[in-house]
Formats: sequence, structure tokens, C-alpha cells
Amino acid sequence: MSAATGKLSIKSKIWIEDQDGKVVFGSGRLYILDAVERHGSLHAAADELKMSYRAVWGKITSTEKRLGVSLLSRKPDGSKRSGSELTPLARRIVEKFRTLHRLIVEASDELFEDLFEDEFSEPADLGPADRQER
Repeated sequence: MSAATGKLSIKSKIWIEDQDGKVVFGSGRLYILDAVERHGSLHAAADELKMSYRAVWGKITSTEKRLGVSLLSRKPDGSKRSGSELTPLARRIVEKFRTLHRLIVEASDELFEDLFEDEFSEPADLGPADRQER
């Protein structure tokens, strides 16, 4: 990369959709499930993420409906406010999504470098419009 442009990088966002194009899982659901795992509560997860309880609950229930499975179960602890915990399936989905995301980021970084390294390594022959920007 030339000193003039600095280090360039590629960014991408991934999510899983159903056959109707509706989101099933993505980074937002991942953040929610991570927060539930940490706090044992949808309410506490919503507070941490600065989201309403209804929004958090709605995202989780829509994913559960689209998958036809439960992602959360009530955590029995004998108190009136029992809380929630991730089901074993939800934990597997979280870990597999993290792996998928990491692999996609690594592959896209490698593809970007392979495809664009020559484009930005030497100053290009600037056209009239590019010369005005300098």
C-alpha cells in the first residue's frame, strides 16, 4: 500500500436469512444472546444493549419461530424472577456463527489483498480529475 492511501481494508456484514428473506441470525442476535448468557436475563441484556425489552424479546422470538426451536429456557432458581439461559442449541448456533464470521473475514481479507495489492501499491497514473484532488 502506498503511504498516500495508508492501509486499506475490506468490511463485510453477514447474516442468515430464511427462504422469505427474513433475518434468522446475525450479529444483533449474537449480541443479544451473549448478553443473556452473561446476565441470565432478557431484561438485563436489554439494559446492557440499550434496547427495549420488547425489541430484544421480539428479535429472539422471531428467530425461534423461523427456526422452529427455542433458543432460551427459563432458569429455575427458586425465586420469583427466574431469568433465562441459552439452550444447548443456542450455544451451538452462537459458536458456529462466530466461526463462520471469522472464516469469512479471513477469506475476504485474503481475497482483497490478492485482488487489490497491485492497485494501491504504486501511485497510479492520475487522470485530470484525480490530479485536482491532490
